[in-house]
Amino acid sequence: MTTKKTVRIAMNGVTGRMGYRQHLVRSILAIREQGGVDLGDGSVIWPEPVLVGRREHALREIARQHGLDPETDVTTDLDAVLADDSIDIYFDSQITLTREAAIKRAIAAGKHIYTEKPTATSLDGALALARLAKDAGVKHGVVQDKLFLPGLRKLKRLIDGGFFGRILSVRGEFGYWVFEGDWQPAQRPSWNYRSEDGGGIVVDMFPHWEYVLHELFGRVETVQALTATHVPQRWDEQGKPYQATADDAAYGIFQLEGGIVAQINSSWSVRVNRDELVEFQVDGTEGSAVAGLRNCRVQHRSATPKPVWNPDLPATEVFREQWQEVPDNGEFDNGFKAQWELFLRHVVLDEPYTWDLLAGARGVQLAELGLASSSDGRRLTVPELSL
Repeated sequence: MTTKKTVRIAMNGVTGRMGYRQHLVRSILAIREQGGVDLGDGSVIWPEPVLVGRREHALREIARQHGLDPETDVTTDLDAVLADDSIDIYFDSQITLTREAAIKRAIAAGKHIYTEKPTATSLDGALALARLAKDAGVKHGVVQDKLFLPGLRKLKRLIDGGFFGRILSVRGEFGYWVFEGDWQPAQRPSWNYRSEDGGGIVVDMFPHWEYVLHELFGRVETVQALTATHVPQRWDEQGKPYQATADDAAYGIFQLEGGIVAQINSSWSVRVNRDELVEFQVDGTEGSAVAGLRNCRVQHRSATPKPVWNPDLPATEVFREQWQEVPDNGEFDNGFKAQWELFLRHVVLDEPYTWDLLAGARGVQLAELGLASSSDGRRLTVPELSL
C-alpha cells in the first residue's frame, strides 16, 4: 500500500498564463496524475494545491475544470491561507510588483517559499528576501526552468564530457515578434511593456541568462548592455492604445569567469529565422554546438569543413547539414515539473537544492546592472553576492 506524504501548496497567481499552464496544469496537477512523486520506498509526495488570487470566479472555474473543490481549494484571502497551519509551501507567480511583499508575509508565517522570478524589483529587495528566509529557517527555491530544457541538458552533457575543449564564447538569440495588439492580439500582457508596472525584457530575461550562464559556463563577472524600445506604441487587452515605456529588446555582452565571452540578444521585436525561439551557439577549441529548447547539434574539430570566403560565387555548401544531432539518450520531462519535483523532495526529505533566493537575487542583480549599463553607456562589474 502506498503511503502519501501530503504537501499543501498555496499557489498565488494561477490565473496568469505561466502560473496556470506551466505550474498548475503541467506541474502540480501532472504530478498528481502520475500518482505523486515516487520516493522509491513505497511512499510518494502528494501535492495538494490551494488556488489563491483576486478573481474568485476565475479561481473557482479553474478548480472545477481540474477536479479541485471550488469551495475548499480556492481563496482570495492571502492572510487567511498563510495563517493556515496545514499549508506547507507558498508559491508565487503574480506580477513582479506584488511578489516581494507577498513572499515577506509568507516567510513571516513560516512557509517554505517557491517563486517565479524576478523575485523582487530591486537587488536590495531580493537580498532582503533571501536573508529573511535564511533567518526564518524556511526552505526556498526560485524557478530556473531553462536548466531543465532538453536542449540545454544535452548541452550540459557535452560540457561535462569535455566535448568543447576550452570554451571560447557563447552566442545566444532569443525572441519573436509580439504583435502590437491593434490588428492582431498580442501574445504577451500589456504590463510587460510598461516600466511603471514592472515590465521590460531586461527584468524578464536577464535573470534567465544569469542562471543559464552561471550554471553551464561560469559566474558572470561583467555586463555591457544596450536596450531599446523598438515599438513605442501598443494596444492593450481592451484595444486601447498606450505608450510602451519599457524596453522590448536588449543586446548584452557578458564576460564570464575563465575568460568566456557571451553575447545574448533578447527581443520581442524580431521575426524568427532560426530553428527554435531560443538558441545558444557554444564554440570551443575542440568543437562547437548549437542548442535550443529541445534540440542540440554539434560539429567536432575533426569534422569541421574549410569554408573559403569568395563573394563572387554563390555558396555551394549547406552549412546546417554539416552538423550532427545529439541524441536524447533518455526521457526529458517538462522542465517546470522536473524542478517542482526536486523542490518537493527538498522540502520533504531535505535533499540538497541550490536554486534558492540567493540565486534569484543574482538574476535581479544582473537585470539591474544591465539597465544601468545601458543608461550609462559603459561596461559594469558584477560583484559576487553573499548573505
